[in-house]
Amino acid sequence: MKPGKLALLGLAGLLLGGGIAGIYEWRQTLQETPQEAPDAYSQLPDFSLPNIEGGLWHVEQWRNKILVINFWASWCPPCRKEMPMFVQLQEKFAAQGVLFVGIAIDDEQAARDFIDTYGIEFPVLLGEDRAMELSRQLGNRFQALPYTVVADRGVIQLRQAGEVLESELLPLLENLTQTR
Repeated sequence: MKPGKLALLGLAGLLLGGGIAGIYEWRQTLQETPQEAPDAYSQLPDFSLPNIEGGLWHVEQWRNKILVINFWASWCPPCRKEMPMFVQLQEKFAAQGVLFVGIAIDDEQAARDFIDTYGIEFPVLLGEDRAMELSRQLGNRFQALPYTVVADRGVIQLRQAGEVLESELLPLLENLTQTR
């Protein structure tokens, strides 16, 4: 192999390795626990957004619950993939003080179609640009979708960019509901 090609391959390997390490580091920082997170980001901010029925939803209404706040869009494949699990876990944990809240980064009709498709019965808020700003305030620096935040009585327990797996969320919800 020519020295120029060998050097190019070496450089490509370094860039690929650095990119993988960077993605791992980025994902780890998005999954900070409250003990690791800066104080400014350990509490849910005060916010309100319109719900799908046109009323105003305010976070204070459910601050005493375990909230699973999920930012999604109908065009987002991982959002579509994780939604059936959220519907199922809402049914399982509702009596134990867990409330899932969907925040649609979509127009109203697309959100309604998504709700109908997946049988969502938990609150869905409409946010578009305002919701993306809220997700940034909650630690979503790269404005990734889906983006999920779990808070217990206003204290953030999990931030996750990308699809949440049941193997990650279920143990957290079980632990939070047992300590109430």
